[in-house]
Amino acid sequence: MPAPPQTHLLRLQSPPVETVTPKRIDRLLGQGLPSISFEFFPPNTEAGFASLYKTIDDLHPLKPTYVSVTYGAGGSTRRKTVELVEKIQNQLGIRSMAHLTCVGHAAEEIGGILDDLWRCGVENVLCLRGDPPQGQTQFVATEGGFSHASDLAQFARSRHDFCIGVAGYPEGHPQCLNKTRDLEMLKLKLDNGGAFVITQLFFDNADFYRFRDAARAMGIKAPILAGIMPVLNVAQVKRFIGMCGAKIPHPLLLKLESVEGDAEAVYRAGVEHAANQCRDLLANGADGLHFYTLNKSKATVEIVKLLNVKHV
Repeated sequence: MPAPPQTHLLRLQSPPVETVTPKRIDRLLGQGLPSISFEFFPPNTEAGFASLYKTIDDLHPLKPTYVSVTYGAGGSTRRKTVELVEKIQNQLGIRSMAHLTCVGHAAEEIGGILDDLWRCGVENVLCLRGDPPQGQTQFVATEGGFSHASDLAQFARSRHDFCIGVAGYPEGHPQCLNKTRDLEMLKLKLDNGGAFVITQLFFDNADFYRFRDAARAMGIKAPILAGIMPVLNVAQVKRFIGMCGAKIPHPLLLKLESVEGDAEAVYRAGVEHAANQCRDLLANGADGLHFYTLNKSKATVEIVKLLNVKHV
């Protein structure tokens, strides 16, 4: 039975504009200017959607190259993801990309999702393996589904002429014990249809540069966009890095822990570190910056304005 229409997805505040051209992200990357992009997740409540719409309105004037919308564990946000990327792109004129994972779906179901996106005019997909569902520690492929993001990328490319993004891990994937093998898997994702790489969040640019240099040495030529997450809450960022395998540089950790009880001081330290990260990345030729916004706008707006960089 089809799900009832989610009217709350229609209440974006910015005025409708013409659909963006080109829709494909890969036609903009690698042309001499960096990209600036933002990542959102579909909320679970009406209040969450109201907050997200405010965030989108705040970020819209920054003219992002694109925005992406995540996909919940086990496909729990399938309909919300498809509808949200459609509304952002077709109502607001912001180029959009939908995340898609292997978790909880057979190939036939994933094909239906891809068909829905294509019909909506969304031509950009980020292909991910996905994390195991809550309560599970090991990824187990759904019967009739896919075990790896490389398989999903190949399938998506064969279904429609999507522009496909894939994930890279500057500090190594948490479940891959060898960084060379990790890069081999990244190359396979690109060979199977990926057009560009978005990295997992990191806080030490040296990790990004080592990763980028090793990728180039392996023959990976695709644009590599740096994943940035401003620290807004110390406990929250500790949970994130515990899940994704990133680390906090010792000086930053000492600074954050020294002001942990002062929310404004944590915010200022987080913005300062992220802004310095971004300046250094841009000065050293990063192809783009991808901000993990956590559906909040204040820090990202401040950082992008501080950078004052021309972007695609």
